[in-house]
Amino acid sequence: MSASVGSRRFIILVLMTASLLGSLFAGLLLGPADIPITKIPGILLGSFTGQALLENSWMESILIDVRLPRILVGALAGSCLAICGAVMQGMFRNPLASPSILGVSSGASLGAVISLYLGLASVSAWILPLFAFVGGGLTLFIVYHIASQRGHAAVGTLLLAGIAMAALNSAISSLILALSLDSWGVGKSIVYWTMGGLDGRTWDHVLLITPFALIGIFLLLQYSRSLDALLLGETHASSIGVDVARTRRQLLLITACLVGAAISICGGISFIGLVVPHILRLILGPHHRYLLPASAVGGALTLVAADLLLRSVMPEKTIPLGVVTAAFGAPFFLYLLVRQRWTVRV
Repeated sequence: MSASVGSRRFIILVLMTASLLGSLFAGLLLGPADIPITKIPGILLGSFTGQALLENSWMESILIDVRLPRILVGALAGSCLAICGAVMQGMFRNPLASPSILGVSSGASLGAVISLYLGLASVSAWILPLFAFVGGGLTLFIVYHIASQRGHAAVGTLLLAGIAMAALNSAISSLILALSLDSWGVGKSIVYWTMGGLDGRTWDHVLLITPFALIGIFLLLQYSRSLDALLLGETHASSIGVDVARTRRQLLLITACLVGAAISICGGISFIGLVVPHILRLILGPHHRYLLPASAVGGALTLVAADLLLRSVMPEKTIPLGVVTAAFGAPFFLYLLVRQRWTVRV
């Protein structure tokens, strides 16, 4: 690899990081309350040093307690979903793979739906994420147990089991939703949550997702060489010393934790894990040394930017964020299918 290619990849990553920082700052500015841009640095510094000014108390409350947790949760969740998508695509050697491929997303959604239906979500801000995380983890356990035989999980069986569990989880969620329609408030909460969004996110949600995001992303970055080897096939990976079964098992566990954490906090955010890593793979190439960190940054940028778009275009409408990501992600997914079809023909 030439130095110019490496420099180009580094420049792209720097530009993406700068764009992410700009989007985060724009997230602090955007909202119904008009806060002068010149006051934001002082308010942030004063809040974290404990020397906030009394005349800025309402501004500090909006920035620190409302807007800042929202954009931080969005950035962390987007990073988790996108880097997991990059890992899935590399591990299964399929550009159409996504974090939902093993049913973890639907399992997390089912757990959250159960907590909403039982009325437990109103007890504490931690209950709904806990149920969602347990639902995603239980789904992965069932899928892997079905697909594994003597410690080895066949890829085909793993994917089929994931599709079956995703369908089952979705069916149970739909059943619970149908049963909850008699209670308008519960039904509305379930529908709105499954569509995904960042409304009402607090520092409790930030504290919940941050350790999973930071630790999980750090661990995934250590598997860049193993993923590069898996791209060339299991036989090649084994010949250079990669324990394929163990590596795949570890990657599945880490990605399940990250996806479960993201979905448990933000709800049904779709297509981030499919679209972002695929676009970056086309731009940066297949080397995971660059693709994984770029996917983490790109996922954060995409989700924060989508939230900014929603808040700026329709500030008075409660449109779920998942609708925006699906509106942009679904056409791109169809494009990938058509492109792959024509590639196979040629």
